[in-house]
Amino acid sequence: MNNRETYTHLKNHAKNIRFDFLCNAAEKFGFICRGGRGSHRIYVREDVREMLNFQDVGGQESLILVKQLCKVIENYSLLEEDDRV
Repeated sequence: MNNRETYTHLKNHAKNIRFDFLCNAAEKFGFICRGGRGSHRIYVREDVREMLNFQDVGGQESLILVKQLCKVIENYSLLEEDDRV
């Protein structure tokens, strides 16, 4: 699944995104896991001001955090970056 397909999947299925899928999606868009404790994972990217703090809740991810990742992808034009490669 390329980045555009991943983004489309996040947007279309935001209520049913698994924690592992969201973490993998963040990594596909260039975010690096900077740790976290227990069920939390913190992702950062050098050219993005926001930190993404994901929490595993029974294997699922909350709708708000899925939307947060989508908004960061849109605001920083990370899809366009993928198209240039």
